Amino acid sequence: MKKKVLAAALCVGLLSTSCLGPNRTFNRLHDWNMDVTDNRWANEAVHLGLWIVPVYSLALLADIVIFNSIEWWGGESPVEE
Repeated sequence: MKKKVLAAALCVGLLSTSCLGPNRTFNRLHDWNMDVTDNRWANEAVHLGLWIVPVYSLALLADIVIFNSIEWWGGESPVEE
């Protein structure tokens, strides 16, 4: 029983640590989307398209799992500002 509680506590501890970072890839994609055209409705269509084809999701996942972790552990961002 003690081993199960310890294992559960370790899992919660590892999964709840935060490498919250600037999410530069996602933010660059979002900034690009805001300036794609001069028409807000066209920008909205592109925005929805980037969510339907999971470009936004993949950019956010790459930021959270890869780029923010590299910046956290290495001290330098692989994505330049």
